[in-house]
Amino acid sequence: MASRITNKAKEKGSKYFTTTKKGEIYDLQQDLESGKEDKQKQAVKKIIAAMTVGKDVSVLFPNVVKCITTQNIELKKLVYLYVMNYAKSKPDLAILAVNTFVQDTESSNPLIRALAVRTMGCIRVEKISEYLCPPLHRCLKDPDPYVRKTAAVCVAKLYDINSERVVHQGFIDSLLQLLSDSNPMVVANAVAALSEIDENSAEPVFQMTAHTLKKLLAALNECTEWGQVFILNSLGNYQPQTAREAEEICDRVTPRLQHANSAVVLAAVKVIMRYMDLITSREALRNLFKKMSPPLVTLLSKEAEIQYVALRNIQLIVQKRPGVLAHQIEVFYCKYNDPIYVKMEKLELMIMLITGPKIDKVLQEFKEYATEADVEFVRKSVRAIGRCAVKLEEAAERCIHVLLELIRSRITYVVHESIIVIKDIFRKYPGRYESIIATLCENLEDDTIDEPEAKAAMIWIIGEYAERISNAPDLLEAFLDNFHDEPMEVQLQLLTATVKLFLKKPKSNKALVQDALNMATTESDNPDLRDRGFVYWRLLTTNPEAAKAVILARKPLIEDDSASLDRALLDDLIANLSTLASVYHKPPETFVTKLRRLHKVKSFQQAAAEQVRSSSSPQPSAAAAASSSSAAAAVDLLSMGAPAPAPAASSLGGGLDDLLGLGSSAPAPAPVAPAVATDAGPSSGPPLVNYVLQPQGGQGMALRGRITRMQGQTCMQLAVKNLLSSPLTKLEIKLDVNLFRLAAPAGAVSLGHLAPGQETHVAVPLTQTGGAPPAGSAVSSVVRVAMRSDAEVVYFDAQVPLTAVLVEDGRVEKAAYLALWRELPDTAERTATVTGLQGNLSTLTQMLQSRNVFFVARTKTPDDNAVVYYSAKTVTGGVLLVELTFSAGGACQSCAKSRDEGLAELWSAQVAQTLH
Repeated sequence: MASRITNKAKEKGSKYFTTTKKGEIYDLQQDLESGKEDKQKQAVKKIIAAMTVGKDVSVLFPNVVKCITTQNIELKKLVYLYVMNYAKSKPDLAILAVNTFVQDTESSNPLIRALAVRTMGCIRVEKISEYLCPPLHRCLKDPDPYVRKTAAVCVAKLYDINSERVVHQGFIDSLLQLLSDSNPMVVANAVAALSEIDENSAEPVFQMTAHTLKKLLAALNECTEWGQVFILNSLGNYQPQTAREAEEICDRVTPRLQHANSAVVLAAVKVIMRYMDLITSREALRNLFKKMSPPLVTLLSKEAEIQYVALRNIQLIVQKRPGVLAHQIEVFYCKYNDPIYVKMEKLELMIMLITGPKIDKVLQEFKEYATEADVEFVRKSVRAIGRCAVKLEEAAERCIHVLLELIRSRITYVVHESIIVIKDIFRKYPGRYESIIATLCENLEDDTIDEPEAKAAMIWIIGEYAERISNAPDLLEAFLDNFHDEPMEVQLQLLTATVKLFLKKPKSNKALVQDALNMATTESDNPDLRDRGFVYWRLLTTNPEAAKAVILARKPLIEDDSASLDRALLDDLIANLSTLASVYHKPPETFVTKLRRLHKVKSFQQAAAEQVRSSSSPQPSAAAAASSSSAAAAVDLLSMGAPAPAPAASSLGGGLDDLLGLGSSAPAPAPVAPAVATDAGPSSGPPLVNYVLQPQGGQGMALRGRITRMQGQTCMQLAVKNLLSSPLTKLEIKLDVNLFRLAAPAGAVSLGHLAPGQETHVAVPLTQTGGAPPAGSAVSSVVRVAMRSDAEVVYFDAQVPLTAVLVEDGRVEKAAYLALWRELPDTAERTATVTGLQGNLSTLTQMLQSRNVFFVARTKTPDDNAVVYYSAKTVTGGVLLVELTFSAGGACQSCAKSRDEGLAELWSAQVAQTLH
C-alpha cells in the first residue's frame, strides 16, 4: 500500500517537468520550413527581434539560410540581415549562402543586385570575401547607378578585410574610373571609398589632380549632403598652382556655405580656409570673410551639441583669420539657457574677438556672468575680465574697477579669482595700479582668502609691494602661523615674500625671515622648499646685494597666450576642421593609434622610395662620394652651422680618462692583442684622469676605464696602477649576470711585472657566455664587476654603452625593416629628445656608422624636417630600429622599436651620448 501511494505521488509531481509543447525554437523552425512566405516572414521578424534584444538564435541559422532563395524582397532583406549578424560565429554555414549571393548579383532587379553585393561586403569573413571579387567587378560596371554606388562602398569594406586582394584585383583602378561617372552619387561614393582606402594605406592611393578636381566640382552641386562632405574633404587635399585658381575653387565652394547641414558648412569652410593661404588679393579675402561670417553665426542657432562643435572650430578659424568674425562679438553673448560647456566656449571666443570700442559692453556682460549660480562659470568670467585687461592696455583701468566691485561683493570664489587676475594685471602693468592694494588688504582682514592659488597671489602682492603696505609684516606673520598646513605653492610664495620683505625693510623683519627660513629648511620634508630656503639663506648671509639683485629683479611682462596655438599645430588643425581633432584641439595622430602607426609606416616607405630614386640617378664622382655619405648630401640640413670635426682615432689607452661606464663610445682604437698588458700610454687624447676606484683604505690598485667595441669585439679597456710596495702580476675578472650576457674570459689576465707606482693598460675581450638577468628584472645596462689582484678583491659597477655591444653587420634591408616596423606594436616604441647636436646630417650618419648604427632610408616631414631611419644589431642577436626626426636648432626626436625587451629603452636612455 505504501509503495502504491509513493508511486502515485511521483506521477502527480512529474507532470510539472514534462510538456507536450515543443518550444518557441521548434515553432519558428516549423514556420521557416512551411514554405509559406507569410509565415516565413513573420518567423524571421521574430528571430531578428530576439536577436536584437540579445538572445542567441544562431541555432536557426540553417533554417533561415534556406529562405534566402525567396523572391520576396522584404523577406530577402530580413534574411540578409540575419546572415550578416551570425556569419562570424557560423562561417562554415555562411558559405552555404554564397551561391545565392552570387546569383542575386545577376538578378534583373537592381535593388536585389545592390542588396546582395552590400551584404557580401558586410560579412567580414575571409572565406566569403574570396567569392566576392567576380560579382563586385560586375557591379562596379553595372548599368544601374544605384548598384555602382553600392559596389564602390563595398570595395572599401573589402579593403579593410583583405587589402592585398583589392590591390591585385584592380579594384582601386575601377574606383578611379568611377570618378568620371555620369551619376554624381556614384562619384561621391567613389570619393568616399578612395578616401577611406587612402587613410588606411601605407602608399598614396587617391591623389587630387586638376582633371579630378573638375570632375568633383561638377558633381558637388548634385549629390546628397553626405556626398558633398566627402567631396569637399577631398578638395582640401588639392594644391592649386596659382592664386587665381584658388579663388576660382573658393567661388565654386562658397554656395555650400548656405547648406542646411552643418557638416557641409564646416567642410566648405575647411576648403576655403585651406585656399586662403594662397590667395593674394585683399579684396578677394574680404569677400570671403563676408561670405563665411553668416553661416558660422547660423551654426550657433542649432542644437547645443552642434553649437559646441561649431564654437571649437570657430576658435581655430578666428585664431587663424581674426577678420572673419571681427564685428560679430555680440552673437557670442551667453544665453541664460545655454549649457555650461557652450557658455565656456563663448567666453573664450569673446576674449579672442574683443577690441577697444566694444570693451564696455563686453565688461558689462562679464560682470553679469559673475553673478550667476554656476561657480565654475563665474570663476571663468572673472578670469576673462583679467585677460581682457592684459590684452587691451586701454581697457585695463576699466577692468580694474569692475574687479574691485566684484571684490566688494564678498562672494568668496569671486574674491579669489579677482585677486588672482589682479596679480596678473600688476605683472603686466607694474607701477600703475598699486593704489588698489588697500582694498585687497581689507579683504584679508575678513579672512575670506582660503583657496591656495588666491592665497599665493595675495602673498605675492604683499611681498612685491611690501614697502607700500604698512602692515605687511603682520599679514605675513599671520600666514606663517599656519605655514606647515599650507599647500606647496603657498609655502614657496610665502618664503619668497618674507625674504622680499626683509630685503626691503631689513631692520624690523630679521626675526620674521629667520623663522621663515628655519621652517623651510629644518622643519620641512619637501626638497623643493628646502632647497629654495637654503639658496635664500646662502644669498642673504654671503652677499645681500646679490640677493637683492636676484630676488628683487624686475619681472618680465606677461602676455595672454592661453588661447594661442603653435603655428604648425594651428595649420594642422585647420586642415582637420569638422573632425574630432578640431574639437580636441589636438592632431589626430595623438589620439588615434592607427593613424599614428600608419604615419610612421608611410614615412618609412616614402624614405625608401626616395632612396630608390636616388640610387637610380647618375652617380657622383669618386671625390664627391668620398666626402659624402650615401645617406645624405653634405649640406647643413640641421641648420647647425659648420660640420663638426671628425673624431680622432685613439690608441689602446685613448679615452680612458672617461669614467668607467660614463664615457661615450668613441671610434674603435687601434688593434691590440686582447688580454695583454702594455706599458704604452695613450698617444693622443686627454690625460688619463678621473679614477673609477680611488686609492684608499689599503686597496692596492687604482682603476679607470670603459667598455667599448674594438676589432669586432666587445672589450673592457682598463688602466691599472699599482699602489702596493710589491709588484702586481695578474687580474681575475668576473661579471655578474647582465642584459647582454657579457662575460670575461676564464683564468687570469696577465699584467706582466707591474712595479710599484707604475701603470699599465689592458684590453680584456668579453664573450657572450654569461648569464642573463632573471625574468621580470628591471632593464639596466649596468654590470657588476668583481676583480681580484695579487693583493685584494674589489667590486665596482660598469656601464655598458649600447654602442659597445652593436655588431658590424647590423644593416637591415628596407623591405625587412618595413615589415618588422609594421609588426611591432606601438607599445614597443620608446621615444627621447636630444638637443645641442652639432654638424650636418652627413657627418652624423658617418659617425653613427662608425658606431655600428647603419643608415636605411631618409625622408622629410611636411614641415621640411629631415627624418632618417637607422638599424643596428646587438651581440645577442637583437635588432634595433631607430627613427630620428631632426629640426632646426640642433634638436632631434628619437623613436626606437625592438622585439627584445629593454633594447629600445636602452637606446632612448643613451641616445644623447650616442649622437654627441
